[in-house]
Amino acid sequence: MIKTVNFERFRQLFSDELQEGNEVYEFTWVGKKAAIAEACKPVRKTLRPCPDESVDWNTTENIYIEGDNLDVLKLLQESYLEKVKMIYIDPPYNTGNDFIYQDNFAQNADKYNELTEKFDEQNRSLFKNTDYNGRFHSDWCSMIYSRLMLARNLLTKDGVIFISIDDHEVAALRFICDEIFGERNFIAQIVWEKVHTRKNSAINFSGSHEYILCYAKKKRENAGDGDGFRIHLLPRENTDAYGNPDNDPKGPWKADPITAHNYYSADYQITKPDGTIISRPKDRYWAFSEDTWNRLVSENAVIWGNGDSMPMMKRYLCDVNDGLVPTTLFTRKFAGDTSTAKKNMDALFDVNGLFDYTKPVKLLYRLLQISTEENDIVLDFFSGSGTTAQAVMEYNFKSNGHRKFIMVQIPEKPSENSTAFQTGYESICELGKERIRRSGAKLKEEYSDTVQNQDTGFRVFRLADSNMTDIYYSADEYEQNILSLMESNIKSDRNDLDLIFGCLLEWGLLLSMPLRSEMWENSHIHIYNEGDMIACFDEDIPENIITEIAERKPVRAVFRDLSFLSSPVKINVAEIFRIISPETKIKII
Repeated sequence: MIKTVNFERFRQLFSDELQEGNEVYEFTWVGKKAAIAEACKPVRKTLRPCPDESVDWNTTENIYIEGDNLDVLKLLQESYLEKVKMIYIDPPYNTGNDFIYQDNFAQNADKYNELTEKFDEQNRSLFKNTDYNGRFHSDWCSMIYSRLMLARNLLTKDGVIFISIDDHEVAALRFICDEIFGERNFIAQIVWEKVHTRKNSAINFSGSHEYILCYAKKKRENAGDGDGFRIHLLPRENTDAYGNPDNDPKGPWKADPITAHNYYSADYQITKPDGTIISRPKDRYWAFSEDTWNRLVSENAVIWGNGDSMPMMKRYLCDVNDGLVPTTLFTRKFAGDTSTAKKNMDALFDVNGLFDYTKPVKLLYRLLQISTEENDIVLDFFSGSGTTAQAVMEYNFKSNGHRKFIMVQIPEKPSENSTAFQTGYESICELGKERIRRSGAKLKEEYSDTVQNQDTGFRVFRLADSNMTDIYYSADEYEQNILSLMESNIKSDRNDLDLIFGCLLEWGLLLSMPLRSEMWENSHIHIYNEGDMIACFDEDIPENIITEIAERKPVRAVFRDLSFLSSPVKINVAEIFRIISPETKIKII
């Protein structure tokens, strides 16, 4: 890294007059440039499939990935570019505790002081490293910035992201999201009532809420704009105010005023059946035109009232089933709280206090309601105990939807005195996977009479080093025994599934599509998504098998270098495909 001098600031420090120069409104910290660079660095890693830890491996479209989400997000860039409709994350709050996401751009105290030069002439620190100085925020900002940069790429053009956060970093997160998603794409800062009890031990205020920041990939400019994120209305759950005392053939209704505070140019008088003439009240306006009013009268949709009382209109329940616009206040009754989250988790595992910091399923359920449609993909790359996955499955069961989830979680080890560790869960991932298994089985049992064929499975993948061997030998270090070891450039512990999914990532194909394996004579054949890719990694593949693969006319065909004995054989393979299936893309690894 090269240090530079800010000459404009330097000149201003030694001048009594205002120095000319460019000034910009920006939010920055030590490590920001490194965070941006880190997000752009390529990654030499892969995702290894784990069928034994999965549920319904062959049929599920849900994904669970163990590993640092920075690397995972990089690996998903091609396969899931603009394919994710909703992202929800609950990142670690910056409370001053140990930070598990130790990216290589995070600064320790010495490095931070060196970069900011906070020392006097005797090399003594000019300030104590407390939460009042910048480093307390720098590591967290760097961590979240690079991940949000990558996450934005995955959102569909009408996609949306929700981020849970508390008071420690909500201000910084707003600045970061304004920069990454664009300030104009800010949708809302939701206040979630996380607890209902008061803590009288609090020094100042007893905290009762957290925030959920909502940003769109592209915000609609107006209601008629066809592009961009479109909020979904909430279903009306309380219709007690509607009745039908006059047996109106249109069904239940409630009385609504016919005036409004908002200005409307229509200005007319209403004549009641008894001859009373009604004018609009002072400082209020008719809510609709005179033609519309006459239509309501003709449809018997007016409640006249006695004397000079203001008439009312009938608001029919059948006309308002489009739902309600969500508000920015999510009460505990509407979206659950930490207490209900803990109770639900305890009941699911029949263990008390297994996971204390999970979000309630109802909260994620509400976010899914207002942002997703039945076939959307939902991503949570700080998935923790798996609340988002459970909410997706529950919403699918209740709405007969087919949403898919991708969960990403670093295999963090619970503290040894925690209930989770003492119960036998060696990582948060193990707990999250078990929660998805249990909640899926529970939903199938609850809806066994009404809902069939819902996807409660998930494919498990684990972040790992590349499938290919690393070669670090210089030319003069090569010996005959080394050359024999390098006949295969694929690591010895990798199997066919590892190679298949490595190719899917490189080709930008989804990890969730159907995959089946067959035996053609003595050859192992793997068919992805009914011919989007056919792979065979056997040694010395017979020519008739190559021909049969070509006759299937796959979009892509993949082989190993060891699948062919010599270069002429490889040339022959290319010629077979050129004649039979010239459109097929061939890859040899």
